[in-house]
Amino acid sequence: MATDPLFPGSAVVHTDVEHEHGGTTVHAVTLGEGPPLLLLHGYPQTHVMWSSVAPDLARDHTLVVPDLRGYGDSGKPADGEGHAGHSFRAMAADVAALMRELGHERYAVVGHDRGARVTHRLALDHAGAVERAAVLDVLPTTHVYGHVDRRLATAYYHWFFYLQPEPVPERLIAGDPVGYLHSLLGGWGSAALDAYSPAQPAEYERCFADPATRHAMLEDYRAGASVDLEHDEADAAAGRRVTCPLLVLWGSKGVVGTGPDDVLAVWRERADDVTGQAVDAGHFLVDERPAETVAALRAFL
Repeated sequence: MATDPLFPGSAVVHTDVEHEHGGTTVHAVTLGEGPPLLLLHGYPQTHVMWSSVAPDLARDHTLVVPDLRGYGDSGKPADGEGHAGHSFRAMAADVAALMRELGHERYAVVGHDRGARVTHRLALDHAGAVERAAVLDVLPTTHVYGHVDRRLATAYYHWFFYLQPEPVPERLIAGDPVGYLHSLLGGWGSAALDAYSPAQPAEYERCFADPATRHAMLEDYRAGASVDLEHDEADAAAGRRVTCPLLVLWGSKGVVGTGPDDVLAVWRERADDVTGQAVDAGHFLVDERPAETVAALRAFL
């Protein structure tokens, strides 16, 4: 079986997952031994964002580290009605099916950025499978859209740019995809590109060079402003909450950490058992402060 050079001792998994929300092919790596731990990346990254912390976590966990649908080497499914083909519900169903396929009925999950939003949805839709969950540097999607001001719209300009109808964002980003990618990786209060290992940006550049991948990423954000909100609002109306223990970490220098919100209080409106803390970093806290981030995760897990 193939291995991933960024994850020593890993096995690469490609599997077609089937579920009621329209499955796709999921690319993942697995490594380590112990209780299963699912790691979910965010935008504009891929599964390799976890490569710097995976060796530590794999000492006593079986890691499953996938590319979300539309990202990296996972499938690029059809957009679907109302962008449902790239909804957090579909992404959560993908990884839940992947974990079942690998024989993991119960597991912990950690997600950063878009992966944290998938983690939130996974903990709601697949509550019986998720033992513990950690969300890194996000506030709930409905809260963000419900509290937009000039500061947030400036920092999260991409949310509103990306949800514009195809093909305008696609064409504009295509003018200089690598330059645009670099601006993202160094943004949101984070350090320059030298915070990443050299192999990570190269992998992000490879994936971001694909127009189909860029379109799928934009569909992720279009879903976030439409069908995902509908799902979240339905849950709120039904009184559905996250019932497993939830860890919230955020970068003190990022948009979440420098905003007016009481981060833990916001999450306690949606989850029963919330703990967490700030990390001295910007948005990409896993890359900037791997040791501090792993220490917080280990204490929780």
